[in-house]
Amino acid sequence: MSEAGGGAGIEQETRLVGDIGATNARFGLVSPDGRILHWRSHICDHYPTIDAALAEYLSDRGGLPMPRLAAIAIASAITGDQIVMTNHPWRFSVSALRARFGFERLEVINDFTAQALALPHLGPSDRMQVGGGISVPAMPLAVLGPGSGLGVSGLVPSATRWMALTGEGGHATMPAADDRESAVIDHLRRRLDHVSAERVLSGPGLVNLYNTLAEIDGVASRGYTAAQITDFGMRNEDPICAEATAMFCAMLGTAAGNLALTLGARGGVYIAGGIVPRLGRYFADSPFRARFEAKGRFEPYLAAIPTFVVTHPFAAFLGCAALLAA
Repeated sequence: MSEAGGGAGIEQETRLVGDIGATNARFGLVSPDGRILHWRSHICDHYPTIDAALAEYLSDRGGLPMPRLAAIAIASAITGDQIVMTNHPWRFSVSALRARFGFERLEVINDFTAQALALPHLGPSDRMQVGGGISVPAMPLAVLGPGSGLGVSGLVPSATRWMALTGEGGHATMPAADDRESAVIDHLRRRLDHVSAERVLSGPGLVNLYNTLAEIDGVASRGYTAAQITDFGMRNEDPICAEATAMFCAMLGTAAGNLALTLGARGGVYIAGGIVPRLGRYFADSPFRARFEAKGRFEPYLAAIPTFVVTHPFAAFLGCAALLAA
């Protein structure tokens, strides 16, 4: 039901951090300076509520002290005390969760707000640059990432600190950049009331792309999962898998370029989430970067902006820890 990691050893103070998506809920304990002391991953569907998953984690926390401060990043719109996950049945009250576990402070933030807060804390080994460009200091940063859904956020400098943006950019309308993409979006529109970026730039989105391309070409769908579609061997064997993966990368470049222009993200654009890091060098050689820059008169502007794949396995933990340290 869970996967554990991290070391033991008693610390004077611990802080709880969490990263909750539609599939997995990861909880960890960090020191006040943000060092990860212990963590464990739980499968969300194995627990009826977030309370049950968190209670199990805290009952087996490696001998470390109970945390008094907590920050949880979750794949959900954050609009008040009541949290309703977008792609999972969990729902809860922030104040009730804080009271149940006796936290002095509990922050619940969107998962990509946490990814944004992590960006200043990533080192060179925590990211892989794709294409050219050089970061401009003290300029906005952008982050987006396909996983079970599509998360989007940004980080804007203020006089004394970075300010993370909280939004739902993954649900913005997905544009087409060529005729083939137009055909795919037209087909999807026939069965969906709205073709958002998340409908194509996510795990389920990869399946949508594969199935739609197969339908357009009159080829029987083989019912592949997102992991199968992007598998190296499958891409070599099945041209529809190869095209779906390439289209996914190109469309992600379109969305990333749009976000860079919207935020003026001359500090850099970061790709997070669970899908892209697994593509490795394929992603660097994919149509992503060319599409990112393909903005007509603004191509030189985009060409100067660096793009990175986040490779740190606990970036959301870093963001939560940074929030609690602020």
